[in-house]
Amino acid sequence: MKKTLLIFFGMAFACGILTGCAKDDPNTLTILNYGKYIEPEILDTFEEETGIKVEYEEYITPENMYTKYKAGAIDYDLICTSDYMIEKLINEGEVLELDFGNIPLAENIDPAYFDFSKSFDPENKYTLPYFFGTVGILYNKEMVDESEVSSWDILWDEKYAGKIIMADSVRDSFMAAQKRLGFSLNTTDDGMLREAQKLLIEQKPLVYSYLVDEAQDEMIAENAAMALVYSGEAGLALEYNDKLAFSVPKEGSNMWIDSWFMPKTAKHTENAEKFLDFLCREDIALLNFDYVYYATPNTKVKESLDPELQENSTIFPPKETLDNCEVFKSLDDEATMRYNLYWKEIKSAG
Repeated sequence: MKKTLLIFFGMAFACGILTGCAKDDPNTLTILNYGKYIEPEILDTFEEETGIKVEYEEYITPENMYTKYKAGAIDYDLICTSDYMIEKLINEGEVLELDFGNIPLAENIDPAYFDFSKSFDPENKYTLPYFFGTVGILYNKEMVDESEVSSWDILWDEKYAGKIIMADSVRDSFMAAQKRLGFSLNTTDDGMLREAQKLLIEQKPLVYSYLVDEAQDEMIAENAAMALVYSGEAGLALEYNDKLAFSVPKEGSNMWIDSWFMPKTAKHTENAEKFLDFLCREDIALLNFDYVYYATPNTKVKESLDPELQENSTIFPPKETLDNCEVFKSLDDEATMRYNLYWKEIKSAG
């Protein structure tokens, strides 16, 4: 397998640099997105309706996305990722402006989420909101004392040793420790980072596993008592196991928004904007919501849901919860390096 890949990339490099042997197909669209973050049927429908072939790739964390994009092996036309990573790419000059005249159905997006997006896209020039939510604790009500899940402290409670799932994500796991300590989740103070790291190292013997996408499956299967997860994952897990519940601790958490943008590598900008308009269409956005099950900023979709689902505080966090949350900000290179170094030290700790 490795040999085959090396030969393939070598041929692709030689072909592109020496001969330019393959012409670009204008009827294609190359997308990079989180795993399990779009209804597959939507991609098929878009291809059938437009004749545009979609080439689709997935990644796990924003940091993985950044590495994949920066490698430059593929010219992506559209990328979906989280607020702080988009801010970083905008600051690096890696993002193209969207022509919202080509995305008329963007009017279905609640203006409140365009206002929220100004925290990382100040002029709303580059991004289209996709899903939003919080980070909290998904827990099994039969394994956990519900009176304790209102605080991040529970993730360090020794009576749950071997039953705690943490996020295999540097910013998310650091966030839980930072909030427990009363720090901002955007701190770059080295003393504060070291304190948070110390907490996470102390916690490590209690951790069942560090996971991202698989956390909800482990909780549904009752293989752990609690997990640090995104609210959308929690909402979906609750549908499959009624023993589960979700809490955003009182110390505060992260409110995130995932958005679409066109990177400067985009060769098919018209196709990209057609796809974004397509995603905003009510029937498509509803189909996508039913699959992803994260909070949608699409007002047409939310208004079409039954009242019980509209009032589901796991899927649609109440204002008081969101007001107690912070948005991740982009870190400079030095701070990013320190976060990553300290995370590696946590993961390698005995």
